[in-house]
Amino acid sequence: MVADHDMHRGALAVLGASAFIYVTAETIPVGLLPEIANGLDVSEAQVGLLLTSYAVVAGVTTIPLTAMTMRIPRHLLIAITVGVLTVSQIAAALAPTFLILVLARLICAVAHGVFWSTIAPVAARLAPPGLAGKATATVFLGNSLAIVLGVPLGTAIGQWLGWRAAVGVLAAAGAVCVLLLIVVLPAMAALPQDLASRTGARLKAAVTIVRSGPVAAVCLITAVLVIGHFAAYTYIAPLVRRDGGLEGVGLSALLLGYGAAGVLGNWFVGRHVDRRPGPLLTGMIAVMALSLVALVPVLGPVPTVIAALTWGGTFTAIPVCLQAAILRVAPQKRDAASAVYVVAFQIGIGGGALVGERFVSAGLLAVLPAIAAVLTLAAGVLVLRNRRAFPVRAEPVSVRPGVAERSERE
Repeated sequence: MVADHDMHRGALAVLGASAFIYVTAETIPVGLLPEIANGLDVSEAQVGLLLTSYAVVAGVTTIPLTAMTMRIPRHLLIAITVGVLTVSQIAAALAPTFLILVLARLICAVAHGVFWSTIAPVAARLAPPGLAGKATATVFLGNSLAIVLGVPLGTAIGQWLGWRAAVGVLAAAGAVCVLLLIVVLPAMAALPQDLASRTGARLKAAVTIVRSGPVAAVCLITAVLVIGHFAAYTYIAPLVRRDGGLEGVGLSALLLGYGAAGVLGNWFVGRHVDRRPGPLLTGMIAVMALSLVALVPVLGPVPTVIAALTWGGTFTAIPVCLQAAILRVAPQKRDAASAVYVVAFQIGIGGGALVGERFVSAGLLAVLPAIAAVLTLAAGVLVLRNRRAFPVRAEPVSVRPGVAERSERE
């Protein structure tokens, strides 16, 4: 058993806080659909497309921008991407029209892919051998907390003071994170092979890495699973209003519980993902599919809440398994593989939000949980067929080149 006393916990905590801000900023429209729609005189279905446009831009720019930025020191690059997020949130809070709001979010979308393709490899470099998955889970706890605290609090602030105030709070929090990243993260140079290669070669590596069977498998599973999830999750507000009569404070409370369940799921996954990744992911997917099936009929408030909490507990933790798999199957090309994984995830978000919008516009809101359940089961079958990417037991891999404590160099 590998000891974890030499984990850079402060740095991991700041990375987790940055992830918290990014996830909250990306998904806050989910909780503020009615407020944004009323404030800018557009439909709720149009507001749902904020996630689609964001995901499209992030997906298109991730690979080229990741390749172009591989020579930048990792600690500096993370701070820059969070700075871009902060600027975009300021612009969004001041947007006079829906079009300007879309464009403001796209500023953040450009930096989004670089942030997410960098943060997991950075977390892995901050961990001792054999604990890369645990370090990733620690950082991704910020994702779960974004659902448990960020989106519900943002929703509550938006309902109380207006959606612009909620976005403004995110801008302020982003600025604080930039300062903390500058102060707390240890110096972390780009990897020697990235410094020695040209941009064209790095771009080619990022594109060709998908030819690796295990990397392609992880990305395909990610896209299928996330399309299903976001087809339903983008419209969770009208879904739980239909199924359980929940809106306003009730919706905020449900989102809070959804995220709390995700924190528990994240904690559980973090304890086991480095040892038994295959069975862990398969079990999480099976439970998630069952919870989505339970949301298909209108069963009333209590069953709706139980199903939604189970859904949150499983899906919020699943990306930890997927990101750990990418780090495991591409040990020498983690940044490039992570960039492709981010693209797959963004395809899932954008595709899911678009599928959801099409069905909601057609008056078929009730079909969304069924679609999500079918795609989740399909992802589970793919996991079972790809044991190389998701083995029953995993061997520890060392991932800590080039990390220097600030205290040592200063």
